[in-house]
Amino acid sequence: MADSKKSQAQQQDVAAGAATHTIVVKLGTSVLTGGTLKLDRAHMVELVRQCAMLRSQGHKIIIVTSGAIAAGREHLGYPELPKTMASKQLLAAVGQGRLIQEWETLFGIYGINIGQMLLTRADLNDRERYLNARDMLVALLDNGIVPVVNENDAVATTEIKVGDNDNLSALVGILGGADKLLLMTDQAGLFTADPRSNPDAELIHEVHTIDDKLRKLAGGTVGGLGTGGMATKLQAAEVACRAGIEVIIAAGRRVDVIVDLAAGKAVGTRFLPLESPLEGRKQWILAGPPPAGDIVIDDGAVTAVQQKGSSLLAKGITQVKGTFERGEVVRIFDSKNVLLARGISRYSSDDMTKIAGKHSHDIHQVLGYEYGHAAIHRDDMVVI
Repeated sequence: MADSKKSQAQQQDVAAGAATHTIVVKLGTSVLTGGTLKLDRAHMVELVRQCAMLRSQGHKIIIVTSGAIAAGREHLGYPELPKTMASKQLLAAVGQGRLIQEWETLFGIYGINIGQMLLTRADLNDRERYLNARDMLVALLDNGIVPVVNENDAVATTEIKVGDNDNLSALVGILGGADKLLLMTDQAGLFTADPRSNPDAELIHEVHTIDDKLRKLAGGTVGGLGTGGMATKLQAAEVACRAGIEVIIAAGRRVDVIVDLAAGKAVGTRFLPLESPLEGRKQWILAGPPPAGDIVIDDGAVTAVQQKGSSLLAKGITQVKGTFERGEVVRIFDSKNVLLARGISRYSSDDMTKIAGKHSHDIHQVLGYEYGHAAIHRDDMVVI
């Protein structure tokens, strides 16, 4: 009877025009296995039930799922394999099919279709491939299909891996224009100390700014089954919040946790999004390709870039590190090695070295050509 009344209230909310959102639900291996060596299908059913309930309220749901390697290991009877990339890829190749079959069966109970997306960093590095991935994700959502996303571990090498599904979920949130990112884990949220060893640790309920002090609180994984600890969740939160996405870290095995978080209840640790999120091109600069090199700038350039919103001019550059081509993303540091920004360089590393410290009107004389007065234009830069 209570469930019936709750369902009626939800339907009334939808009818009354209650706000609906696009919600990314990231499910870690520890949540899907319960700390065991195999998928906990009973709990997966419960997670799907909550997602189906949100769908009935008008929300759009994206699942970012871990567990392919665990599913592969279970299916093969827990074989003894060498600890190599090839072994992980073998398990992922077997497990991806098993994992998606589980999700398809469970969502099918509620008459919901799913669509699998396997991504690597290479799909996000290139602007055109990034847009293609975004278009496909949006098409799935617009047609009432739940995207189920995982990193393509069966083919991904170290060079093209995102590395963990926490950061992948932030990138997927940006691709899908999400409003909320729910990072489901084996902890209740971010604590003032490690709750596994310190009984005085207190849950941090709300975070406005991610700083070095907060990063020091991040610990590692517990059971060794996943690849992401609290540190990767902070990285994901930082990227997503800059794109205007609210992020919550919470215990994935708490009763009705997904439903309660979607309703805005005070559960876990909530990271508030920036009030003025980045526009699409700058979201790609922040979330897409890894930096190809670094640029160090002087104090005057720091002030111009950070406080005045100016482009970076060659005159302010003191050092160029790494090898990169024109059009690649680079990081910008101050003289104390503090990261200031990321941006698309208008010049190669060789050219940038030659024009570093020079006035803009001297660029043509030094190189014999120019691609504009700015080394990195403000429109192609994200200030961190």
